[in-house]
Amino acid sequence: MAWTPESRKGRALSASSRDPPAWRRFQLPLASSPEAPAGTGMAAVWQQVLAVDARYNAYRTPGFPQFRTQYIRRRSQLLRENAKAGHDPGTRKLYLRLRAQLLAQRYGPLSEQSSFRAYSNSIVRSSRTTLDRMEDFEDDARALGARGHRRSVSRGSYQLQAQMNRAAYDERPPGSVVPTSVAEASRAMAGDTTLSENYAFAGMYHVFDQHVDEAVPKVQFANDDKHLLACCSLDGTISVCQLAPAPPAVLRVLRGHSRGVSDFAWSLSNDVLVSTSLDATMRIWAAGEGKCIRQIPDPDGAELLCCVFQPMNNNLTVVGNGKHNLHVVNISTGKKVKGGSSKLTGRVLALSFDAPGRLLWAGDDRGSVFSFLFDMATGKLTKAKRLVVQEGSSITSISARSWVSREARDPSLLINACLNKLLLYRVVDNEGTLQLKRSFQIQQDSHPVRSIFCPLMSFRQGACVVTGSEDMCVYFFDVERASRAIVNKLQGHSAAVLGVSFNCDESLLASSDAKGMVIVWRREQK
Repeated sequence: MAWTPESRKGRALSASSRDPPAWRRFQLPLASSPEAPAGTGMAAVWQQVLAVDARYNAYRTPGFPQFRTQYIRRRSQLLRENAKAGHDPGTRKLYLRLRAQLLAQRYGPLSEQSSFRAYSNSIVRSSRTTLDRMEDFEDDARALGARGHRRSVSRGSYQLQAQMNRAAYDERPPGSVVPTSVAEASRAMAGDTTLSENYAFAGMYHVFDQHVDEAVPKVQFANDDKHLLACCSLDGTISVCQLAPAPPAVLRVLRGHSRGVSDFAWSLSNDVLVSTSLDATMRIWAAGEGKCIRQIPDPDGAELLCCVFQPMNNNLTVVGNGKHNLHVVNISTGKKVKGGSSKLTGRVLALSFDAPGRLLWAGDDRGSVFSFLFDMATGKLTKAKRLVVQEGSSITSISARSWVSREARDPSLLINACLNKLLLYRVVDNEGTLQLKRSFQIQQDSHPVRSIFCPLMSFRQGACVVTGSEDMCVYFFDVERASRAIVNKLQGHSAAVLGVSFNCDESLLASSDAKGMVIVWRREQK
């Protein structure tokens, strides 16, 4: 059956690496990453424009906070649309400069951040810290330059980013937020609420049961959309649901896979879905029509277990299979990219890119997490690091985040592993070296449970992550709370909770379980 680990070929196994019974029924992992606008430079400009607007947003209509929220959301939408239009970058940069000047004239200049140039020159790089067993792949031929020297990959930018974030935080007045575009935009969208208030989910908004009796390994809201939700099932289908206007309904069911669907991902524009299946194929779907655009067989003829879009180029998708291999696939041509394949130590169950798309992490069913350098120009993968979380404990979910909160000012990785813990790691350098920050107790021994970072948490005092659990509950954890880290606990499922997903403004949370039920939870209105 799928997800039953392959023969170890005589290798001695510890008790923790025995095949758990649930793997004979479930076959699932993680991965999803948003698509980027058509040009990375253009994307950076519109994000900077949005950050400027967000910083000045508090000055607009002081008596009408709802208007400010609507304004910044509409600005975000328009800027995204304009970024896709491919205007001249020089013109957009000029627009950014002029807009900042006009806003400063109207509302007064904001306090400038101290220059980080001199500060960064005095930074002493922290010593390289690893947990368990972290390995360099310095002998990998792909990591060597033309003359056989190790290709230099600076650790500086990840360390510098964390150092700059800390400096900015320390120099701000007490109670203010770290001045990043993500933090400013998040604050403008969500409003000033406490952590406990914002995650006071209680009532069920709707329950979907179209996949009853078959596990739903993943649910995911469409990008920047409050009401469009997709679910994949081991019954071989994907359902696309609309939550508003009322009543909520299943818009369409995507049929074509002959076995269970293990994973799927939305493109940034939400017009394309990519799915992987135990039938050894990936399919590309027109989400609006429910039609299959292309079927791509796995290069190894193996069960496909996970997929993720390359964030800056949605033409490229990375898939992981049951024969321990990763492949970068061009979905336009249906062919794998030359140099875009690599082998892990076990079945590839989870994938996640960092936000710029330069680092890829992959987890397998033998307890290892690998990091890869992704060549943005060619799609080639270079193996960089390996972390053994725990031998024989399957890695079922990986999520990357460049910012977690004001207190957690480092790029971070959230990992589910079958050892009854949710793990939060710091990303130490540009090669994806991981350092354990803390862990949270959950029930996960055999099921492929997933977790997520909350989308709007970067500005708040404290920060939340959400995870499923085998005890049929959904847990919210504050990653910075030293004790009693559970912020909220949702009960209502009748089987292990496998998948969780927030909509873009955190007003709704979807969760799925091993019996096929999908619950959409509504946040309490204050």
